[in-house]
Amino acid sequence: MSLYAPAIARLIEEFQRLPGIGPKSAQRLAFFILRSDEERAQRLADAIVEVKRTVKLCSQCFNLAEGDLCEICASEKRDRSVLCVVEEPRDVVAIERSGGFCGLYHVLHGAISPMDGIGPEQLKMRELVERVGSGAVKEVIVATNPNVEGETTALYIARLLRPLGVRVTRIASGLPVGGDLEYADEVTLSRALEGRRDIGE
Repeated sequence: MSLYAPAIARLIEEFQRLPGIGPKSAQRLAFFILRSDEERAQRLADAIVEVKRTVKLCSQCFNLAEGDLCEICASEKRDRSVLCVVEEPRDVVAIERSGGFCGLYHVLHGAISPMDGIGPEQLKMRELVERVGSGAVKEVIVATNPNVEGETTALYIARLLRPLGVRVTRIASGLPVGGDLEYADEVTLSRALEGRRDIGE
Protein backbone atom coordinates (compact mmCIF):
# COMPACT_ATOMS: atom_id res chain seq x y z
CA MET A 1 0.00 0.00 0.00
CA SER A 2 1.34 3.44 -0.99
CA LEU A 3 1.69 6.08 1.74
CA TYR A 4 0.69 8.76 -0.79
CA ALA A 5 -2.41 9.51 -2.80
CA PRO A 6 -2.21 7.81 -6.25
CA ALA A 7 -1.51 11.06 -8.13
CA ILE A 8 1.39 11.97 -5.79
CA ALA A 9 2.79 8.43 -5.90
CA ARG A 10 2.74 8.54 -9.71
CA LEU A 11 4.50 11.92 -9.78
CA ILE A 12 7.21 10.65 -7.40
CA GLU A 13 7.61 7.53 -9.54
CA GLU A 14 8.03 9.61 -12.71
CA PHE A 15 10.62 11.88 -11.08
CA GLN A 16 12.56 8.79 -9.94
CA ARG A 17 12.89 7.73 -13.58
CA LEU A 18 15.04 10.81 -14.23
CA PRO A 19 18.82 10.25 -14.12
CA GLY A 20 20.42 11.11 -10.80
CA ILE A 21 17.09 11.40 -8.97
CA GLY A 22 16.67 9.03 -6.04
CA PRO A 23 13.56 8.46 -3.88
CA LYS A 24 14.19 11.41 -1.53
CA SER A 25 14.91 13.88 -4.34
CA ALA A 26 11.82 12.63 -6.18
CA GLN A 27 9.69 13.27 -3.08
CA ARG A 28 11.17 16.78 -2.65
CA LEU A 29 10.40 17.64 -6.29
CA ALA A 30 6.87 16.24 -6.05
CA PHE A 31 6.11 18.24 -2.91
CA PHE A 32 7.64 21.36 -4.47
CA ILE A 33 5.19 20.98 -7.37
CA LEU A 34 2.33 20.46 -4.90
CA ARG A 35 3.23 23.65 -3.02
CA SER A 36 3.56 25.63 -6.26
CA ASP A 37 0.60 27.45 -7.76
CA GLU A 38 -1.13 25.90 -10.75
CA GLU A 39 0.42 28.43 -13.17
CA ARG A 40 3.97 27.40 -12.26
CA ALA A 41 3.12 23.71 -12.59
CA GLN A 42 1.52 24.38 -15.97
CA ARG A 43 4.62 26.28 -17.18
CA LEU A 44 6.78 23.28 -16.27
CA ALA A 45 4.43 20.86 -18.01
CA ASP A 46 4.25 23.11 -21.12
CA ALA A 47 8.06 23.41 -21.26
CA ILE A 48 8.45 19.62 -21.17
CA VAL A 49 5.86 19.08 -23.91
CA GLU A 50 7.29 21.91 -26.06
CA VAL A 51 10.85 20.59 -25.92
CA LYS A 52 9.66 17.15 -27.01
CA ARG A 53 7.63 18.66 -29.87
CA THR A 54 10.10 21.20 -31.24
CA VAL A 55 13.65 19.97 -30.59
CA LYS A 56 15.19 17.51 -33.06
CA LEU A 57 18.65 16.68 -34.37
CA CYS A 58 20.48 19.03 -36.72
CA SER A 59 20.60 17.39 -40.15
CA GLN A 60 24.30 18.22 -40.50
CA CYS A 61 26.04 17.83 -37.13
CA PHE A 62 23.37 16.01 -35.06
CA ASN A 63 23.40 18.61 -32.32
CA LEU A 64 20.04 19.65 -30.87
CA ALA A 65 18.11 22.08 -33.08
CA GLU A 66 14.68 23.60 -33.53
CA GLY A 67 15.06 23.90 -37.30
CA ASP A 68 16.74 21.77 -39.96
CA LEU A 69 20.15 23.17 -38.94
CA CYS A 70 21.38 24.18 -35.49
CA GLU A 71 22.54 27.79 -34.98
CA ILE A 72 26.21 26.77 -35.23
CA CYS A 73 25.86 24.98 -38.58
CA ALA A 74 23.69 27.83 -39.92
CA SER A 75 26.24 30.50 -38.97
CA GLU A 76 28.41 31.87 -41.78
CA LYS A 77 31.04 32.98 -39.24
CA ARG A 78 32.18 29.44 -38.40
CA ASP A 79 35.34 27.88 -39.87
CA ARG A 80 34.03 24.99 -42.00
CA SER A 81 37.47 23.44 -42.48
CA VAL A 82 37.71 22.34 -38.81
CA LEU A 83 35.39 19.76 -37.27
CA CYS A 84 35.23 18.96 -33.56
CA VAL A 85 33.84 15.49 -32.77
CA VAL A 86 32.08 15.14 -29.41
CA GLU A 87 30.06 12.43 -27.71
CA GLU A 88 26.92 14.34 -26.66
CA PRO A 89 25.15 17.68 -27.32
CA ARG A 90 26.08 18.85 -23.80
CA ASP A 91 29.76 18.61 -24.85
CA VAL A 92 29.08 21.21 -27.57
CA VAL A 93 27.78 23.56 -24.87
CA ALA A 94 30.90 23.00 -22.73
CA ILE A 95 33.27 23.76 -25.63
CA GLU A 96 31.24 26.78 -26.77
CA ARG A 97 31.42 28.20 -23.24
CA SER A 98 35.21 28.10 -23.43
CA GLY A 99 35.13 30.48 -26.39
CA GLY A 100 38.22 28.78 -27.82
CA PHE A 101 36.71 27.05 -30.86
CA CYS A 102 35.11 28.57 -33.95
CA GLY A 103 34.72 25.58 -36.26
CA LEU A 104 31.84 23.13 -36.69
CA TYR A 105 30.85 20.08 -34.63
CA HIS A 106 29.86 16.48 -35.17
CA VAL A 107 27.92 14.82 -32.35
CA LEU A 108 28.29 11.04 -32.15
CA HIS A 109 25.55 10.48 -29.54
CA GLY A 110 27.68 8.17 -27.43
CA ALA A 111 31.02 6.38 -27.41
CA ILE A 112 32.13 2.90 -28.41
CA SER A 113 31.45 0.61 -25.45
CA PRO A 114 31.36 -3.14 -26.21
CA MET A 115 30.34 -3.86 -22.60
CA ASP A 116 27.15 -1.84 -23.17
CA GLY A 117 26.60 -3.23 -26.66
CA ILE A 118 27.49 0.08 -28.33
CA GLY A 119 29.58 -0.26 -31.48
CA PRO A 120 30.39 2.22 -34.26
CA GLU A 121 27.12 1.26 -36.00
CA GLN A 122 25.09 2.76 -33.14
CA LEU A 123 26.92 6.08 -33.42
CA LYS A 124 26.99 8.77 -36.13
CA MET A 125 30.24 7.37 -37.63
CA ARG A 126 29.00 6.80 -41.19
CA GLU A 127 27.75 10.40 -41.30
CA LEU A 128 31.14 11.60 -40.00
CA VAL A 129 32.98 9.78 -42.81
CA GLU A 130 30.58 11.29 -45.36
CA ARG A 131 31.15 14.83 -44.03
CA VAL A 132 34.94 14.47 -44.01
CA GLY A 133 34.89 12.73 -47.40
CA SER A 134 33.24 15.78 -48.99
CA GLY A 135 36.67 17.46 -49.00
CA ALA A 136 35.81 20.69 -47.15
CA VAL A 137 37.19 19.50 -43.79
CA LYS A 138 40.97 19.81 -43.28
CA GLU A 139 41.23 18.93 -39.56
CA VAL A 140 39.13 16.78 -37.24
CA ILE A 141 39.59 17.44 -33.50
CA VAL A 142 38.46 14.44 -31.47
CA ALA A 143 37.05 15.72 -28.16
CA THR A 144 35.67 12.52 -26.68
CA ASN A 145 35.87 12.01 -22.92
CA PRO A 146 39.24 10.99 -21.40
CA ASN A 147 38.04 7.55 -20.28
CA VAL A 148 38.35 4.04 -21.77
CA GLU A 149 35.30 4.45 -24.03
CA GLY A 150 36.38 7.92 -25.16
CA GLU A 151 39.93 6.77 -25.93
CA THR A 152 38.64 3.72 -27.85
CA THR A 153 36.35 5.97 -29.88
CA ALA A 154 39.15 8.45 -30.57
CA LEU A 155 41.47 5.69 -31.87
CA TYR A 156 38.68 4.27 -34.03
CA ILE A 157 37.98 7.71 -35.55
CA ALA A 158 41.68 8.27 -36.26
CA ARG A 159 41.96 4.93 -38.09
CA LEU A 160 38.75 5.66 -39.98
CA LEU A 161 39.63 9.17 -41.14
CA ARG A 162 43.40 9.21 -41.74
CA PRO A 163 43.08 7.38 -45.10
CA LEU A 164 40.92 10.32 -46.25
CA GLY A 165 43.95 12.63 -46.01
CA VAL A 166 42.58 14.74 -43.17
CA ARG A 167 44.53 15.79 -40.08
CA VAL A 168 43.13 14.06 -36.97
CA THR A 169 44.04 15.56 -33.58
CA ARG A 170 43.03 14.81 -29.99
CA ILE A 171 42.31 17.40 -27.32
CA ALA A 172 44.97 17.49 -24.61
CA SER A 173 44.09 16.28 -21.15
CA GLY A 174 45.98 16.70 -17.93
CA LEU A 175 46.15 18.92 -14.88
CA PRO A 176 43.42 21.49 -14.31
CA VAL A 177 44.44 25.11 -13.82
CA GLY A 178 44.75 25.74 -10.09
CA GLY A 179 45.25 22.05 -9.27
CA ASP A 180 48.02 20.67 -7.06
CA LEU A 181 50.38 17.95 -8.34
CA GLU A 182 50.15 15.98 -5.10
CA TYR A 183 46.40 15.41 -5.59
CA ALA A 184 46.61 14.32 -9.25
CA ASP A 185 46.29 10.64 -10.07
CA GLU A 186 48.89 8.75 -12.13
CA VAL A 187 46.87 8.74 -15.38
CA THR A 188 46.28 12.51 -15.22
CA LEU A 189 49.97 13.20 -14.56
CA SER A 190 51.00 10.85 -17.36
CA ARG A 191 48.67 12.64 -19.79
CA ALA A 192 49.93 16.04 -18.67
CA LEU A 193 53.52 14.95 -19.36
CA GLU A 194 52.64 13.47 -22.77
CA GLY A 195 50.77 16.63 -23.78
CA ARG A 196 53.62 18.96 -22.78
CA ARG A 197 54.62 21.80 -25.11
CA ASP A 198 57.30 24.44 -25.32
CA ILE A 199 56.84 27.39 -22.97
CA GLY A 200 55.75 30.45 -24.90
CA GLU A 201 53.74 28.54 -27.54
